[in-house]
Amino acid sequence: MRPNGRHTAGASQLPAIRVWAMCLLLLSAVAMSPTTARAAPSQAAAATTHVYLLRGVLNIFSLGLDTIGARLEAQGIPVTVANFVSWSSLANEAATAYRAGRIKTIILVGHSSGATALPDMIAKLNQLGVPVKLAIGLDSVFKTRLSTGAERYINIYIGDGPGEPVRPAAGLRGKLDNVDVRGTGVGHISIDKNEAIQRRVIAEIDAAIMRSRAPAPVAEPGAPRQARSAAAAPRN
Repeated sequence: MRPNGRHTAGASQLPAIRVWAMCLLLLSAVAMSPTTARAAPSQAAAATTHVYLLRGVLNIFSLGLDTIGARLEAQGIPVTVANFVSWSSLANEAATAYRAGRIKTIILVGHSSGATALPDMIAKLNQLGVPVKLAIGLDSVFKTRLSTGAERYINIYIGDGPGEPVRPAAGLRGKLDNVDVRGTGVGHISIDKNEAIQRRVIAEIDAAIMRSRAPAPVAEPGAPRQARSAAAAPRN
């Protein structure tokens, strides 16, 4: 028996174990992007938010929105996932809940035709006197023009694919960011299912909820609107 020999061998492995532990910590730090490290919204803020996710044609090409919805629900954020053809009735539902005080923050996300419908849904909500905190479009398939604004509108599109940048109309209120993700290996059918895109969408939603709870300004009918330039984000 050599009890001391076993003890000596274990001690000799400690430096190697420490090195491996340090390597794992460094790799974890590198892998953790600012979006994943960002804190989640408070339970109260999450509970008074509602995220509407609009699928594209036939409800079969935008199932990544279901994954995003499930992840948001895990944070305590209520969601509705529906086909884009329901945008008008969903706007009515959101307005009713907002006036009743059940919802304080409204966020919209759409893919493909669902992204194309976002400006129409925003315009109807604005007409009903309801502000939209954030809207995120994923590869809108038709030329889309934003005439009334969410507080922030992010259009993530593939510049060399079917997607289109969103064009601001004169007098647009709110901030518009067009983000071109060409060259990243993301396609029109996969953009909503891409892990990096999903994490970005969720991070933007979390950040919007955590920002000031003051509602975005909504123009009254007939009131003059001051033009604001749209900010184009650098290509990813």
